[in-house]
Amino acid sequence: MTAYPNLLAPLDLGFTTLKNRVLMGSMHTGLEETKDWNRVAEFYAERARGDVGLMVTGGIGPNLEGSVLPGASKMTNDEEVASHAIVTQRVHEAGGKIAMQILHAGRYSYGPKCVAPSPVKSPISPFPPNELDEEGIEKQIADIVNAAVLAQKAGYDGVEIMGSEGYFLNQFLVTHTNKRTDRWGGSYENRMRLPVEVVRRTREAVGTDFII
Repeated sequence: MTAYPNLLAPLDLGFTTLKNRVLMGSMHTGLEETKDWNRVAEFYAERARGDVGLMVTGGIGPNLEGSVLPGASKMTNDEEVASHAIVTQRVHEAGGKIAMQILHAGRYSYGPKCVAPSPVKSPISPFPPNELDEEGIEKQIADIVNAAVLAQKAGYDGVEIMGSEGYFLNQFLVTHTNKRTDRWGGSYENRMRLPVEVVRRTREAVGTDFII
C-alpha cells in the first residue's frame, strides 16, 4: 500500500467520517427489483463488514417516467422509504455507510412514458422520448430532489445523482440530445442549467450534513 498511503486512512467530510477511501460503486445487480429487502440488506451489510468506506446502491428511479425499466425500483413514497430503511439499518449495524444512487434514465428509459430535453430516440430503446415542456422539466427536477429527501428519511448517508453515461442530466448537457432553443438549451450555460439546478435544489433540501 506504499503507493497509496492514504487509501485506508479515514476521510473526514466535516459532518461524518468515512473509515477509509474505498468506495464500492453502483452495480445494477437487479436485487432491488426482487423486492426482497432483507436480501438486499444482507448484500450490502456483508460488504460493510468487509470494511468498505462507502457503498452506492444500484440505480433507483425518482419517478415512473425516469425509471430504467417498468417495475424498476423507485424512491417516491413512504412505503418505499420503509423498504429502504431495512437496508440502511442493516448497513449501519455492520458499521458501514451507504448512499443511494438516483438514476433518471431520460431517453434510455425502456417505456413509452420516457422523457428527454428533445425527442431524439436512443439507439438502444424502441421508444422515442416525450419532449419536456417547462412544467415537465420542473417536475423532473422536483422528483429528483424528492427522491433525495426520501433517501435521507430512509437513513441513507447520502445520494449519488447519476449524471454520466448518457442518462437524463447528460442529455441536457450535450447538443446531440438537447435541441432546445429556450433557457434549457442552446448555449452551454443554458444546457448546464438543469444539472446545476438539480444539485443546488437537492443541497438546499437535504441540508449540509448529507453526502451528494
